[in-house]
Amino acid sequence: MQAWQVHRHGEPAEVMRLEEVERPRPGEGQLLLKVRAANVNFPDALLCRGQYQVRPPLPFTPGIEICGETEDGRRVVAGAVLPRGGLADYALADESAVLPAPESLDDAEAAALHIGYQTGWFGLHRRAGLRPGETLLVHAAAGGVGSAAVQLGKAAGARVIGVVGGRDKAAIARELGCDLVVDRRTDDVVAAVKEATGGRGADVIYDPVGGDAYAQSAKCVAFEGRIVVVGFASGVIPTPALNHALVKNYSVLGLHWGLYRQRDPAAVRECHGKLTELVSQGVIKPLISGRFAMKEAPDAVQRVADGVTTGRVVVLPEGA
Repeated sequence: MQAWQVHRHGEPAEVMRLEEVERPRPGEGQLLLKVRAANVNFPDALLCRGQYQVRPPLPFTPGIEICGETEDGRRVVAGAVLPRGGLADYALADESAVLPAPESLDDAEAAALHIGYQTGWFGLHRRAGLRPGETLLVHAAAGGVGSAAVQLGKAAGARVIGVVGGRDKAAIARELGCDLVVDRRTDDVVAAVKEATGGRGADVIYDPVGGDAYAQSAKCVAFEGRIVVVGFASGVIPTPALNHALVKNYSVLGLHWGLYRQRDPAAVRECHGKLTELVSQGVIKPLISGRFAMKEAPDAVQRVADGVTTGRVVVLPEGA
């Protein structure tokens, strides 16, 4: 079978090589899945660079999120088990973590429903307790993680402010349903949020970016607001001033979705059921901005690494 292999760390476009490898053999509690679509996540780029918290042995295959087909013909979504990731014809997944793919989504959309939407659901509902009528601020609102949070925020009855970088991404954020879009390249984010909320600030802030985005969040979070930290796409990990959180009476909440998969898998399955229901109602639907052939996978991962994509980009293996 074919699989993209990384033999040394570096930029995805430079270190990914398409090779013929043996089909992986499932271990105890694992399933072999024929890959129908592999969604590209920012962690795939970090894996290639050797900067992710998990460092699989070289060589490895990136691709942590897939829509696949079981040997008995079921269409499922799952996280691929490294080092045999989803940018391949076949991948492995833990049987306990395999979830049914919603019938109303195609393979690319189903692959993109998993990690980003689960992260958004747990972040907004379980961690932040987002309530109808509250103001939700989403950084990188046109990206893969942010677009999911925008849709879930609207589904929860929140007023959503999306922060983006550039005119094209602003247009995407509006199409996703943002009530207000702020372009960080041309607008003063803090001033815009305070003006839009009558000086109160945002009740919940969803931050997959870190760096300057977190600094802005701390300046425009409301009384008893909640900042949900879900990643550091900027490459800069902020160091919060806890005296500021004390004085302004807000919370800083971390969200590592993978821990729920390890410690509370029942909650993950329950969340998938809720997401599937929202899909069936037409309330949420993954935004797929690019569908790449297997041979184009390095370009897809590099584009995500460079932050030039909107929504999700998905790699479709031959015959998928």
